[in-house]
Amino acid sequence: MRFPLFVDAVSRRSGLSSEQAATVSRAVLQTMVERMTGGEAADLAGHLPDDAGDYLAEPGTDPADGRPPAIGPVEFLRRVGERAGVDDETARIGTAAVFATLREAVTVDEFRAMVAELPRDFDGMTQPIPRPPDR
Repeated sequence: MRFPLFVDAVSRRSGLSSEQAATVSRAVLQTMVERMTGGEAADLAGHLPDDAGDYLAEPGTDPADGRPPAIGPVEFLRRVGERAGVDDETARIGTAAVFATLREAVTVDEFRAMVAELPRDFDGMTQPIPRPPDR
Protein backbone atom coordinates (compact mmCIF):
# COMPACT_ATOMS: atom_id res chain seq x y z
CA MET A 1 0.00 0.00 0.00
CA ARG A 2 1.35 3.42 -0.94
CA PHE A 3 1.23 6.24 1.60
CA PRO A 4 -1.41 8.26 -0.35
CA LEU A 5 -3.76 5.24 -0.23
CA PHE A 6 -3.00 4.86 3.48
CA VAL A 7 -3.84 8.54 4.05
CA ASP A 8 -7.04 8.18 2.03
CA ALA A 9 -8.13 5.30 4.28
CA VAL A 10 -7.31 7.34 7.41
CA SER A 11 -9.28 10.26 5.99
CA ARG A 12 -12.34 8.13 5.25
CA ARG A 13 -12.21 6.51 8.68
CA SER A 14 -11.73 9.71 10.64
CA GLY A 15 -13.67 12.23 8.60
CA LEU A 16 -10.54 14.40 8.41
CA SER A 17 -9.49 16.11 5.20
CA SER A 18 -6.78 14.33 3.22
CA GLU A 19 -4.29 17.01 4.21
CA GLN A 20 -5.09 16.67 7.92
CA ALA A 21 -5.11 12.88 7.69
CA ALA A 22 -1.61 12.95 6.15
CA THR A 23 -0.32 15.31 8.84
CA VAL A 24 -1.82 13.26 11.68
CA SER A 25 -0.59 9.99 10.12
CA ARG A 26 2.97 11.31 10.01
CA ALA A 27 2.67 12.56 13.59
CA VAL A 28 1.39 9.19 14.85
CA LEU A 29 4.16 7.27 13.08
CA GLN A 30 6.83 9.65 14.35
CA THR A 31 5.47 9.44 17.90
CA MET A 32 5.43 5.65 17.72
CA VAL A 33 9.08 5.64 16.67
CA GLU A 34 9.99 7.81 19.68
CA ARG A 35 8.98 4.85 21.84
CA MET A 36 11.37 2.44 20.13
CA THR A 37 15.04 1.63 20.03
CA GLY A 38 16.90 1.78 16.69
CA GLY A 39 16.31 -1.88 15.74
CA GLU A 40 12.63 -1.77 16.69
CA ALA A 41 12.16 1.44 14.67
CA ALA A 42 13.75 -0.20 11.63
CA ASP A 43 11.40 -3.17 12.06
CA LEU A 44 8.41 -0.81 12.21
CA ALA A 45 9.51 0.97 9.03
CA GLY A 46 9.63 -2.41 7.30
CA HIS A 47 5.98 -3.04 8.20
CA LEU A 48 4.63 0.31 7.04
CA PRO A 49 3.17 1.29 3.68
CA ASP A 50 5.85 1.65 1.02
CA ASP A 51 6.85 5.29 1.42
CA ALA A 52 5.59 5.92 4.98
CA GLY A 53 8.99 5.06 6.41
CA ASP A 54 10.28 8.33 4.95
CA TYR A 55 8.26 10.22 7.59
CA LEU A 56 9.74 8.50 10.61
CA ALA A 57 11.90 10.49 13.00
CA GLU A 58 14.95 9.08 14.70
CA PRO A 59 13.97 7.15 17.82
CA GLY A 60 14.49 8.86 21.16
CA THR A 61 16.19 7.19 24.09
CA ASP A 62 16.41 7.70 27.80
CA PRO A 63 20.10 8.19 28.53
CA ALA A 64 19.76 6.36 31.85
CA ASP A 65 19.07 2.94 30.35
CA GLY A 66 19.18 3.34 26.57
CA ARG A 67 15.42 2.75 26.29
CA PRO A 68 12.89 5.26 24.98
CA PRO A 69 11.12 7.24 27.69
CA ALA A 70 7.82 5.62 28.72
CA ILE A 71 4.71 7.60 27.85
CA GLY A 72 1.03 6.82 28.28
CA PRO A 73 -1.87 7.40 25.91
CA VAL A 74 -2.53 10.95 27.12
CA GLU A 75 1.07 12.00 26.47
CA PHE A 76 1.12 10.09 23.17
CA LEU A 77 -1.97 12.00 21.98
CA ARG A 78 -0.56 15.29 23.26
CA ARG A 79 2.60 14.72 21.21
CA VAL A 80 0.59 13.75 18.12
CA GLY A 81 -1.54 16.88 18.49
CA GLU A 82 1.49 19.10 18.99
CA ARG A 83 3.36 17.57 16.04
CA ALA A 84 0.33 17.76 13.75
CA GLY A 85 -0.86 21.15 15.00
CA VAL A 86 -4.34 19.84 15.83
CA ASP A 87 -6.61 19.90 18.88
CA ASP A 88 -6.95 16.99 21.32
CA GLU A 89 -10.12 15.57 19.74
CA THR A 90 -8.64 15.61 16.23
CA ALA A 91 -5.48 13.93 17.55
CA ARG A 92 -7.58 11.23 19.24
CA ILE A 93 -9.79 10.54 16.21
CA GLY A 94 -6.86 10.66 13.82
CA THR A 95 -4.70 8.37 15.96
CA ALA A 96 -7.48 5.80 16.23
CA ALA A 97 -7.95 5.93 12.45
CA VAL A 98 -4.21 5.48 11.84
CA PHE A 99 -4.11 2.41 14.11
CA ALA A 100 -7.22 0.97 12.44
CA THR A 101 -5.68 1.54 9.01
CA LEU A 102 -2.38 0.01 10.10
CA ARG A 103 -4.34 -3.03 11.29
CA GLU A 104 -5.57 -3.53 7.71
CA ALA A 105 -2.33 -2.53 5.96
CA VAL A 106 -0.01 -5.05 7.62
CA THR A 107 -0.25 -8.67 8.68
CA VAL A 108 -1.68 -9.64 12.05
CA ASP A 109 1.79 -10.55 13.32
CA GLU A 110 3.26 -7.26 12.11
CA PHE A 111 0.46 -5.30 13.79
CA ARG A 112 0.93 -7.20 17.04
CA ALA A 113 4.66 -6.47 16.93
CA MET A 114 3.97 -2.73 16.50
CA VAL A 115 1.39 -2.66 19.29
CA ALA A 116 3.71 -4.61 21.58
CA GLU A 117 5.98 -1.55 21.61
CA LEU A 118 3.19 0.53 23.16
CA PRO A 119 2.23 0.44 26.86
CA ARG A 120 -0.66 -1.87 27.78
CA ASP A 121 -3.00 1.07 28.39
CA PHE A 122 -2.97 1.83 24.64
CA ASP A 123 -5.39 -1.06 24.03
CA GLY A 124 -8.36 1.23 23.44
CA MET A 125 -6.53 3.22 20.77
CA THR A 126 -5.52 0.16 18.78
CA GLN A 127 -8.99 -1.36 18.51
CA PRO A 128 -10.96 -0.97 15.28
CA ILE A 129 -13.13 2.13 15.08
CA PRO A 130 -16.33 2.46 13.08
CA ARG A 131 -16.20 4.51 9.92
CA PRO A 132 -18.01 7.84 10.12
CA PRO A 133 -21.45 7.91 8.45
CA ASP A 134 -21.60 9.13 4.86
CA ARG A 135 -22.55 12.75 4.65
